[in-house]
Amino acid sequence: MSFSELGLSAEILQALDEQGYKAPTPIQKQAIPVVMAGRDLLAGAQTGTGKTAGFTLPILQLLSDRPTSQRPRPIRSLVLVPTRELALQVHESIKDYGKHLPLYAEVIYGGVSINNQIRNLRRGCDIVVATPGRLLDHVQQQTIDLSAVQILVLDEADRMLDMGFIQDMRKIFALLPKKRQTLLFSATFSTEIKTLAGQLLNNPAQVEIARNQQTVDAIEQQVYPIKREHKRELLSFLIGNGNWQQVLIFVRTKHGADRLAKQLLLDGIRTAALHGDKTQAARLKALDMLKSGKVTALVATDIAARGLDIDQLPYVVNYDLPAVPEDYVHRIGRTGRAGATGIAISLVSADEAKLLLAIEKLLKTNIPRVADTGYEKESLAVADHAPRKANPAAVKKPLDRNRRRTSPAAADNNRRKPSNDNRQGRKSKR
Repeated sequence: MSFSELGLSAEILQALDEQGYKAPTPIQKQAIPVVMAGRDLLAGAQTGTGKTAGFTLPILQLLSDRPTSQRPRPIRSLVLVPTRELALQVHESIKDYGKHLPLYAEVIYGGVSINNQIRNLRRGCDIVVATPGRLLDHVQQQTIDLSAVQILVLDEADRMLDMGFIQDMRKIFALLPKKRQTLLFSATFSTEIKTLAGQLLNNPAQVEIARNQQTVDAIEQQVYPIKREHKRELLSFLIGNGNWQQVLIFVRTKHGADRLAKQLLLDGIRTAALHGDKTQAARLKALDMLKSGKVTALVATDIAARGLDIDQLPYVVNYDLPAVPEDYVHRIGRTGRAGATGIAISLVSADEAKLLLAIEKLLKTNIPRVADTGYEKESLAVADHAPRKANPAAVKKPLDRNRRRTSPAAADNNRRKPSNDNRQGRKSKR
């Protein structure tokens, strides 16, 4: 199937051709006809499967088919996303796919001045991509009008729930017209997602790609069993010996990201860090440096697990395994995107054995282990690292009721007074 068979306009097809897109992905094949038919949609799609185009392309088509003469342009489509990075990515995709259409899109997110966003909104736009918190800031300042929204998209809805945005989302839903088309995209169909879908969607079509969080086949996964104290040495060796030019490294904490970035710099590897304590300008600069090749490695927390779109990213490394198994899938989904191949490497120490087991249970497969890491062999068997059970022989038996007891005072007296032998021993030492 080609994009032209999906009923997209010549202008959109031209933009897709300029982007090098030849054929729709499975999620695009299924989602685009549903959206263009005006139906609500509940879509389960793993990151890296092309779901952004799955909703942006039909939205561009629908809005261009419904031209408006109203000025300034009313907001006719709202896309809610959980992170600034994803907001920027979706906005960039809309601009790329709609470059030959008379449609305008704006992006609003926190961490930057609100004044420029206010000016852009006053000019009018057809589509707004927003994070929930900053969108409510605009609502409070009365600088945005959502009364004309025809199409609502919740992208990475599961992530928004995980990040505690449900109350903000409900406030936003109350401001939207009840008669609208709603599209809900999520990597998982949890109970919470199904409940949210039941509240928002009207007789939705359901599409699910990559069931049960199965990772993209194009990603080669490897586990390096390694002691924690040797992880940095092994990582530096892999990057240098393999002549890696672009690698995204995930750690668990902000402090850990900064520390590892400094260590890699000392090893001669051009490195930047990206985490939530960085300003938006610093985060964008770090990402641009990786994309442009100014740095080889970008060390990031899970803030980068979703929303980062790096063309042809060849390597992803889990320096620390995530506490939530689903986050592993989002992390490694930064590589092997849109038909490209990629390698996902996890450096796993003994204390992370249970986390690895949970990930493999989710994937329903065992990730291949690298037998020779160049270091002392590290066992990742969960049983080897389970808490020790109490030794039955060491358990104190109940006191025999018939046994002669010593009063507390006498016991204390016995503890205080050393025996004659002990007293004699101390005298002899003197």
